[in-house]
Amino acid sequence: MRYFRGFLRVICYILILLFSLFPIYWIVLMSFKQPADVIAHIPKFIFKPTLENYKGLFSSTGFNFIKYIKNSLIICSGAVGVTVVAGLPAAFALTRLRFKARENLAFTFLSFRFAPELAIILPLYVIFRKLNLYDTYPGLIWIYQLITLPLFIWMMMSHYSEIPRELEEAALIDGASWWKIFWKVDTPIVLGGIAASVILAFVFAWNNFMFGLVLGGQKTQPATVGALGFMSYEQVHWGKMAASAVIGMLPSVILASFFLRYLVKGLTMGALKD
Repeated sequence: MRYFRGFLRVICYILILLFSLFPIYWIVLMSFKQPADVIAHIPKFIFKPTLENYKGLFSSTGFNFIKYIKNSLIICSGAVGVTVVAGLPAAFALTRLRFKARENLAFTFLSFRFAPELAIILPLYVIFRKLNLYDTYPGLIWIYQLITLPLFIWMMMSHYSEIPRELEEAALIDGASWWKIFWKVDTPIVLGGIAASVILAFVFAWNNFMFGLVLGGQKTQPATVGALGFMSYEQVHWGKMAASAVIGMLPSVILASFFLRYLVKGLTMGALKD
């Protein structure tokens, strides 16, 4: 019975994996289909592949999707960069220092993720118009902090909390300041956690749709919004939309693959106890 339960568990894992990956597989498949194959009444798994959908994304005379990819890279990289600079000291202070309202401040950062984006997007639009931040990279990088900063701070708080306090006490006895403890002692230990937090923050920012749609214009719209350009009143270019989705996934996949070792280490840090 033990082996039978193990066999059933493996089968369940495989079914869950197939269920999770099938939408991605279908999008990739659709990106190589002709329009007639995409809208076929009976879904086609065997067809003559074409690269026309991908060529249409980067046409110099037509719809140039590379502009939206560039916008997403600028906005998401800038947002994550600002988040790391501001979030690392904040996470360290909220975890290792003792001061009044520490718990309330940490909860305030977390509460930024409570309200749905639709509840705040209209006031933000008015503010952006008055401050001339609409359709600007600084404006979008600033507002993306609502996505990346709370996530990064709370993830890093969990990593900093796993560091033994004896290390800090020894450094204090040697005359180190709290800034030196943060920069020279604790932060090098949590590099895996930083990598994992950066990747997840980047993915969350990259996948955001609402902020780019309402607060970005023709100059700064990200890839998630740019894919809407394949929808018109006449028809929907499903093949090109699928190709744009595949291209849009690549930066996150490449980033996660490059830092896979640090990602696994960061996500599992503190999972095992002696």
